[in-house]
Amino acid sequence: MVNKVCVYCASSDQAHPDYYAAARRLGELLAEDGIELVYGGGARGSMGAVANGALSRGGRVTGILPKFMDDLEWGHPSITDLQLVEDMHERKHQMLTQSEAVVALPGGAGTFEELFEAISFKKLALFLGPIILLNTRGFYDPCAALLEKSVTERFMGDVHNDIWTMVDTPEDVIPAIHASPTWTESHREHAVVKPDE
Repeated sequence: MVNKVCVYCASSDQAHPDYYAAARRLGELLAEDGIELVYGGGARGSMGAVANGALSRGGRVTGILPKFMDDLEWGHPSITDLQLVEDMHERKHQMLTQSEAVVALPGGAGTFEELFEAISFKKLALFLGPIILLNTRGFYDPCAALLEKSVTERFMGDVHNDIWTMVDTPEDVIPAIHASPTWTESHREHAVVKPDE
C-alpha cells in the first residue's frame, strides 16, 4: 500500500492545456485513492493543477518550497502543509524521502533534474519505490529512447529497465505504481554493469 506519492511537475502556465488537465486529473485520482500528494509547493502550471485536483477531492497535499520561492510568493496558499526549506537541494531531498513512489509529469529542466536524480538513487538502491513517467502528448518518448539507449550501450544493465514505468494517462498511474517490479537493497549489486548483464 502506497500512502504518499511525490509528483515532479512544472510551474509554467504557458504549455498546452492537456498537460494541466492531466495534472489535475492525477491529483483527483490520488486523493480519491487516499494517497497524499507531495510536490514542489507551487501554485501555477502543472504544480497548481495537481494540487488543486487533489484538494478538490479532499486530499492531503504537502508542498516543499525553498524559502526564496516563498519570498517571491510562489507557494500555493491553500495546501494542507507547506514546508519551507533552505534551498533546492533540500527540497529534492525532502520530496523524495517523504514519499513512497514518484510520478514525473512533463516539465522542464527542474523536472528532469528531479526525475534523473530519483532514477540514479533507485539504481543505487537509495530509493526503492516505483518511478512512473506520465507520457501526456508523447512528451517522454525521447526520454524513454535515451534511457533505452543507455541500456543498449551498456551504461546501465538490462535490470535497470525495471527502474521506471511509462504510462499514457493519469488513470494508468496508480495501477502502474502497484504493478511496479519490486526493488530492494540487493539491487545495489547491479549498480555497476557486469559482463553477464
